[in-house]
Amino acid sequence: MNLENAHKWVSVVARYVVYMLIIKGSSEVCAIGFNALHSEQSTDVYQIVYNTKKFLFITVLSIGFLIYNKQKVLGEDFLFWFIAHLITEYPEMEQTAPTINYGVGMACSFFEGYLVHVIPSDGAKFVGFEENMNIYEARQGIVFPVKRLFIVITKSLYCPPDLKHFNKNNRMDIPYLEACQSLEDVEKDVAGVKNRTYRNTAYKIYRPKKSPVYLAAECATPLHTLHRVLEKTSLYEELANVNVQNIVNDFCRMLRSIIAKSPECRNKCELVYFDDTDPTQNLADVLLDRIRLLEPNFENLKNT
Repeated sequence: MNLENAHKWVSVVARYVVYMLIIKGSSEVCAIGFNALHSEQSTDVYQIVYNTKKFLFITVLSIGFLIYNKQKVLGEDFLFWFIAHLITEYPEMEQTAPTINYGVGMACSFFEGYLVHVIPSDGAKFVGFEENMNIYEARQGIVFPVKRLFIVITKSLYCPPDLKHFNKNNRMDIPYLEACQSLEDVEKDVAGVKNRTYRNTAYKIYRPKKSPVYLAAECATPLHTLHRVLEKTSLYEELANVNVQNIVNDFCRMLRSIIAKSPECRNKCELVYFDDTDPTQNLADVLLDRIRLLEPNFENLKNT
């Protein structure tokens, strides 16, 4: 290696940089594609570009250097590089112990720490969520067209004390939410706490010139906690630079998977994504659309 061959060596390094970034980028694209297929949320292209702008700059710079100097961007050895990468990755995939990320951990905690206490019957004091809704219907003389707990996932992660916060101010011409009396309290002895109380809130969706629609709904408390954590990054420095969208995607994917596998909770919880950063979105309409999807005949249901 000498100065006379410097131009040649720089070209080789630039080409190998392109190789490595293409291989790295292909893995990231596969991961993003997987998340997009298993999540209701739209892919945030701007955030992806922002997070990868340094890699994109290096890639463009290297490709530009090669083209300017009339060198091949991809040589015949690229395929061998890619095969070698797959071979070296395989042992790591076999040996690496599975790790639980933040979103997956939150989903497991939410299910075991909350949903299992408010959805299935315990065979003793609590009759179960569905029967609890039946009791409420009989006492209040109303109908829940869909007997599921609607769990609202907001894009901003903000979870207000009352879902009426998402109503459009002074707009009586569109559907809006109002909290009703809560369902019967659930009391259980949990982790050393006697008679710990769990409660689900019933909501009424008012509609212009139509009868109201009732449902049980709430926000996902783990995401509410995450929102509070991200507001105090000086206290939680380790989470200051986390990819929030990935955490939410992992949380939703894992929670749906757990609920689908649980005989006691399957078809009794419904995750609903709501873009509260979009001023044209109305939570009451989003919930009505989901009710209409789950029970197309809901307008004709009567209390029996």
